[in-house]
Amino acid sequence: MPKIRIGWFTFTCCEDSTIIFTELLNKHYKEWFERLEFVHARVLRKDDTKEIQHMDIAFVEGAISSDTQEKKLKKIRQQATTLVAIGSCAVTGAPSNQRNFFKENQTVEIKEILAKFKYKEKVLKLSDVVKVDVVIPGCPMNEQIFLDLMNKVLKQQ
Repeated sequence: MPKIRIGWFTFTCCEDSTIIFTELLNKHYKEWFERLEFVHARVLRKDDTKEIQHMDIAFVEGAISSDTQEKKLKKIRQQATTLVAIGSCAVTGAPSNQRNFFKENQTVEIKEILAKFKYKEKVLKLSDVVKVDVVIPGCPMNEQIFLDLMNKVLKQQ
């Protein structure tokens, strides 16, 4: 039986869902690793800089705050059969997008920082950029919804 090809990606966020994910791996390692192949997961590999490969499922955490991130997200979407938005920043943009609501004087104060790091004028949720197939809300992600999705995926294969 072929393994399900998985990617885990993180953009602008606190990476709390990645922490939950790695904790879940501690509990489910044996059952998941027999069925899953992690083709992209910086949290699990020293070198995850290779070209983005085809994946059955891409789990994407975080909001999009730069053109570079937007370009990478579009590549991920092209290579993923299913794209899952993980956590509040990916699903709603918040709280990473709080600067979208700054008053003019606050925006002026951070203008140099935005330019230095080549940030977009506005922070975007994933669905502002690409088609999202599944959302797992929460900050951090709702663990039970994630586990329900994993169980569904593993039963289908």
